Amino acid sequence: MTPTPHTVLGLETSCDETAAAVVRLHADGRAEVLSSIVGSQIAAHAPFGGVVPEIAARAHVETIEAIAEAALEEAVLGYEDLTGVAATAGPGLVGGVMVGLSFGKAVALARGLPLVAVNHLEGHAVSARLGAELAYPFLLLLVSGGHCQLLSVEGIGACTRMGSTIDDAAGEAFDKIAKAMGLPYPGGPALEKLAQGGHATAFELPRMLLGRKDCDFSFSGLKTAAARLAEGVTAEDQRRNLAAAVQAAIAGQLAEKSDRAMKAYAQAQAGRGLRFVVAGGVAANRTVRDRLEATATKNGFSFAAPPLAYCTDNAAMIALAGAERLAAGISDPLDAVARPRWPLDAAAAAAAPTHKAGRKGAKA
Repeated sequence: MTPTPHTVLGLETSCDETAAAVVRLHADGRAEVLSSIVGSQIAAHAPFGGVVPEIAARAHVETIEAIAEAALEEAVLGYEDLTGVAATAGPGLVGGVMVGLSFGKAVALARGLPLVAVNHLEGHAVSARLGAELAYPFLLLLVSGGHCQLLSVEGIGACTRMGSTIDDAAGEAFDKIAKAMGLPYPGGPALEKLAQGGHATAFELPRMLLGRKDCDFSFSGLKTAAARLAEGVTAEDQRRNLAAAVQAAIAGQLAEKSDRAMKAYAQAQAGRGLRFVVAGGVAANRTVRDRLEATATKNGFSFAAPPLAYCTDNAAMIALAGAERLAAGISDPLDAVARPRWPLDAAAAAAAPTHKAGRKGAKA
């Protein structure tokens, strides 16, 4: 093991946020966020109703240096005070990933620092450790715009997939249904706001994969059904009802599959501490979070989620993942590649893929 503390500059550019952060991992395992800067591109992508990869990559190039400098300034540190640099190396929009990873390599080379090429999903997996002391192992629901999976997390780099979406992710369903309803980008938060005061039982939406007893998810049918209903709904009270119904349906499926995973996980743990963590952008949705916390309590699990600032994409989680790897004596060479696809459980993705692998590799 490499001695701690580690003070790491984290860089995140996998989608439409250009982010940098400095995190210190203390010898006792406590994570201290010294700074976290997120440069949003919402205004640039809003006219298109979603993220345009070319616009995102160009924006990363234009802002990454200034945002990294701002993170160091907020932490009251210089590059000479760092013990390592961590950058997202995938999965994500590869043009953006290349920007942050290349900048991280430049810092590592110029300052003689170890580089950690971080899996963006591993960043989400450790993000709850930014807000509170959370011991391994734990059961994780990683739920975001691009990913939806249940994982048994034994430690850094040790994740076993228990279930995954077979089509769309939950956050993707939120965003696309919101777009069909004419809501502004980003759609998930807009739909949550519209759902306030709505009656979730006013619309009947399909429940997917009812005949299957595994922990996999499916949101494609729900997305299609809700989009079709949206075409005929114009009254504001009915729009609120539809938004509430969509939110309840997504929360319900997440809770149902998590309940199944908890039962299997508890049996496998054989009396060890039962901890349930939900992370990713959808973890910021209050209805989803409340439903999952109730499910955890029912099954005898403690419940943890990152602070709201660390649910969506950020660099603090990347810095922490990098620091934990450095503490374990793990770093990467300067020829580490940017990867558009990068499953956390590579063995499961290869042996039982939920999607057909393409030129970019297996999906999660």
